[in-house]
Amino acid sequence: MQLSQILKPESVITPLKGSDKDSIIEELVDVLAGSGQISDREKVLDSVMTREETRSTGIGSGIAIPHGKSSGTSELVMSVGICPAGIDFDSIDNKPVNIVLLLASPVDKTGPHIQALARISRVMLDDELRKAIIAAKDPKEVYELITSRDSE
Repeated sequence: MQLSQILKPESVITPLKGSDKDSIIEELVDVLAGSGQISDREKVLDSVMTREETRSTGIGSGIAIPHGKSSGTSELVMSVGICPAGIDFDSIDNKPVNIVLLLASPVDKTGPHIQALARISRVMLDDELRKAIIAAKDPKEVYELITSRDSE
């Protein structure tokens, strides 16, 4: 699976406006709703927030991957937000998060959901890529950095 199959250029926000985990998750769900990629904003938001309550999706190295399965979407979708200053996301390494990659998928499609989580984790292992994404000037540059690295 390529991230370019699920990430659309209009689903990237930099910089994020939110100042805490909940507002950032809401902002990333809103960009999916605003671009017509999900059918029910509330259901998607609820599924991501419910998942986040069980354990933080802050995986360390400045990255968080909030995600959820919901009947509010008919396909796997993704949004990305950048917070150059960093925010507290209750990450496993107790460090601020700068890159938030949100996934939402239908309840009945577990395989692609897990594949996307694994792919994001692999792509984001690269320190130089993470630094370039955080320093990106606009959403288009973030999109191009992620999708060009993913295609390598």
